[in-house]
Formats: sequence, structure tokens, C-alpha cells
Amino acid sequence: MAEATTGQTTQQAFDIADFRRALGAFVTGVTVVTTIQPDGSPRGFTANSFTSVSLDPPLILVCISKAASSYAVFSETRRFAVSVLAEEQKPVSGVFASKAADKFAQVPWSTRKTGAPVMDGAAASFDCLTHEVVDAGDHIILIGRVVDFVQTSASPLGYCRGAYVNFSLSQDALGAAGARAHVGAILEHRDGLVLVDTAKGVQLPTGIKLEPASDPASLRGVLAKLGLHVHLDFLFAVFEADRERESGVHIYYRGRVIHNGSPWLDSSIRIVPLSQIPWDEVSDDAVRSMLERYVRERRQDAFGIYVGDAGAGTVQTLVDGDAGDVRLFAQV
Repeated sequence: MAEATTGQTTQQAFDIADFRRALGAFVTGVTVVTTIQPDGSPRGFTANSFTSVSLDPPLILVCISKAASSYAVFSETRRFAVSVLAEEQKPVSGVFASKAADKFAQVPWSTRKTGAPVMDGAAASFDCLTHEVVDAGDHIILIGRVVDFVQTSASPLGYCRGAYVNFSLSQDALGAAGARAHVGAILEHRDGLVLVDTAKGVQLPTGIKLEPASDPASLRGVLAKLGLHVHLDFLFAVFEADRERESGVHIYYRGRVIHNGSPWLDSSIRIVPLSQIPWDEVSDDAVRSMLERYVRERRQDAFGIYVGDAGAGTVQTLVDGDAGDVRLFAQV
């Protein structure tokens, strides 16, 4: 039986930075929240603290920090809009997360029923009348009753662990690779990184395609054979193979072992702490370089996507350096 709740609650002392990073593990969309100020000028900010509340009546909410410069305006507004940004609208997110003097002059926008601005080209937008404002610690919860909305087929822009996420990128990469793909994964177990011993040295789990698990040649099939149940999070690298040695496109995801799919692990598996990777046993230069980058970006908790070939390419940063803080989208 659960203990009865007393009138007093003992507040656990959190490390705020660690707490913020933990919250950043939740994948969200990216929105721009807007309104019209009493003087008739538009006001807006970037936010990822957005969610649906009710279908009947149609309600949504956003959270706004009391320390935000927009707090006074939005706490009193009677109308506002939320634009769910599309993948190609990272620049729009950056504009409204900045302190630019005239943000609305830099992006295309329009209005619908309430007159609050909505971003042109957004994946979806919701035009609202203020339903309720709820005090919630160092934030307020702004609940809106949707009076109009627009949806499109555009893929939404995502945000997780301080980085933008392109949800369609993984499938685009697989589609472009076709039958020539080598699909692998950098997987973290609670005790370290998952490596596989082979006749050619230490390697990463790799197949010739992603799905299905019933195909032993696919990555899912290889993982099943190894006794691993995993979650593949995001794309980490896409590169052409060294054409003198092999052909095809290499696609690597980063992910984590959720639990063992069976009570055993294949004897070829090695779980190695990041600080103890046996670099001299990694025979593939491209894989070694990729793992070195993974270790570096894991320490920084800021990942990018490598695009190029086995010898040279670029790491496409998923977020600007000053945007690696989950507070950014709630307090500007």
C-alpha cells in the first residue's frame, strides 16, 4: 500500500544542469508562438514546450518562463498562434530564438481568424483564443482554444538533446542507398559501447539493410542473432565506401541497448567503456574515425551527421552553438 501523502513535501535537491539535460532526452517538435501586442505589433518566440490538451473542446498549451522578455505580453494576451515548424525552417527557429529587433521582417508570415501571425510553410499551425493561464512554478502554462488550424504534408522539425532532428533524413538516406547499403549502428549498453569480434578485427554491428528482423542479413536480423534488443535513435553518418576496396553507401545510426532480447549475448560481443575502446583492433579506418568522433561528441553531448565518403566529408551540425540549451526555446 502506498504511503499517505503528507501536507509537506521534501524537495529533492536537483542539479539544474543535469535536470535540464535529462529533460532534453524527450524528442519534441519546434514551434514559434506568436501574438499581437496592444500597440498592434507582432510578438513571437521559439518554443518546444508545446502539447495538445483536449479534442473536445480543442485545446493546446505552451509554457512560458516568467524570466522571458515575452512573459508580460503573453500572460495577458487574449489570442495567440502556434506554428509547428517544418524541417527546412531551422532559420525561422533561429530568428525567433534570437534577440533580433524585427524578427517578423525576416520571415514570411500571414494571419488567420484571430489576427495572430502564423509562419508560412509550417508543418501545421493553430490559431487560438486564450482559454486559461495557469501559474506553474517559474513558468506559466498558456492554454489556448483552437479556433482555426492548418496542416500540411511537410515533415516537422524535431529537437532532442540540444540538437535539431530531421525525422525524414534516415528514410531518405536508406532510400537513396538502395541495394548497395551497409547499415550499421553505434550502440551504447549500460556498461559501454557494443563491439563485435570478427576475423577482420573489432567491428560494429552491420547488415546490408535496416529491416526486417526476420532477415539475417539486415541490421535488425544481425542484432537479433547477437541477442540484442535496441532502440535506434538518430542518423550518425552517411558516406560512400572506399571504391578501391568495395562499393556502396555506409549508413550508421546511433542508439542504445534497451535490454537483452534473450538471456544470452553472442560470444562475439564485447561491451567496452568509451575510454577503453581497443583502437588498434579496429581495422576499418572509416569506422575508427567515426568512433573517435562519436566519443568526442558524446563527451560534448552535441551530435552532428557526417556526410561524405570514406576519406573526407563534413559533419553537419544539427544546432547552433548557442542553442544547445533546452531553456532557449522557453525563455527568449
